[in-house]
Amino acid sequence: MSLFLYDLPTTGAVSFSDFCTDTSPEKLYTTDIADATQSRANLRGVLKESKRTQDDEKDYLKLVKILDEYVPRLRGIMVCVASGQIELKSEPVFSWRTTLSANLFHTSPRLSLPSLHADYAYSLLTYAFALSNLARSKVDSLGGFELDRAITDAERKAKEAQLTVAADLLCRASGIFSYISETVLVEWEGTSETSRPPDVTREVNAALAKSSLADAQTLAIRKLLSKAAYDSNIAPGPPLPKSHPSPALISKLHLECAALYSSARTLAKTPAGKGKSKLNGSSSSGDGEVSADLRRYLNDETSFHDAMAHKWLGVDAGENGGTDRGGDAVGFLVWAKKELEELKGGRKKDARVSGELDTVGVFLKHYKKINDSLHFQPVPKQSDLQARIPTGRLVLSAKAYIPPQPAFGPGSAEDLRRQAEQLDLDENAGTPAEAGTYAGAGSYF
Repeated sequence: MSLFLYDLPTTGAVSFSDFCTDTSPEKLYTTDIADATQSRANLRGVLKESKRTQDDEKDYLKLVKILDEYVPRLRGIMVCVASGQIELKSEPVFSWRTTLSANLFHTSPRLSLPSLHADYAYSLLTYAFALSNLARSKVDSLGGFELDRAITDAERKAKEAQLTVAADLLCRASGIFSYISETVLVEWEGTSETSRPPDVTREVNAALAKSSLADAQTLAIRKLLSKAAYDSNIAPGPPLPKSHPSPALISKLHLECAALYSSARTLAKTPAGKGKSKLNGSSSSGDGEVSADLRRYLNDETSFHDAMAHKWLGVDAGENGGTDRGGDAVGFLVWAKKELEELKGGRKKDARVSGELDTVGVFLKHYKKINDSLHFQPVPKQSDLQARIPTGRLVLSAKAYIPPQPAFGPGSAEDLRRQAEQLDLDENAGTPAEAGTYAGAGSYF
């Protein structure tokens, strides 16, 4: 399998001191403003470096760590501005290159967007992209370990553990996409009416949250089938090995994946706002559509998991349905075969689809032979089979994103420490300090 590979954005240089003035009584944040500028310069540098690096050599973990440093500092700027401890001399403008917009010649336009919220949204978007791409790189490094006849049980379990790690990264990415959609962009809308590209619209980020969760579930399915795939890789097909999980359960997991990808596909088709924003100094914001690559991915994954659900419904009917469901087994597998053939014909060579098509053919041949010679059950129409499809089942959930504490300013660890120290001073001073305000206080005659 291959998860979607996000093209990382790049960003222009920014100096926070150009538009931020420390207005706190003790000038507490002058150094913090400079540190925020340096952290953002580090972020810009690693994104530029990534753009020049081959996909299999990109260091997504390094990017995640740099964002872990920058986001708390950006939040520090934001909370200080909100509390009046830092004053904006002018509206900050941040330059980001879009990566999800559909554009002629596959170019990535550079947008200039006002507001600190713009930088916050794009930084978190980049964070979620990096987590997703890191998950993909971990999965790619595993290869098709389930089909390796020489692999030991310990080695296979170690590979399965890596699938769990990758799925966890995707669940984290899903939570960040949801947070952008439900919180960051809502707050941004309250401060600015600037039109935004698909990358930072609520609908597209909600779509990415669903897609990431579906991606994570596909890894959970792969892990669940790992031992059975190893046990049956010489002779796939019926009968299922004893290690095989319930076909009915597998079908429900695929059905939920298909539902998530389908919902994401619908949301991703929602056009962006048609207002104007500065784009390379002009008023154009692109055509407001999500890139064809992402839309194709969501469409293909919906079709693939629909086919897989029908495959396993057919296998369940054939293995566990007895005489009465012999026709159902054939019908579902014919349906799955048709879907996989259509999917194979509409895309470049895909070993996953070809392999599943071969396996479906083996099951179909076996169950058709049994039905034609023993069960003699009519094969239901596709519309009749549709009515027998159960609801999907989700085994993983998105990990809710909890924003980090601001690195400085209200709500930061340093601010809480100062408050505690002030409270101690006030308590130690006690009543005499409060009463000692009149002339001659403390003098006794």
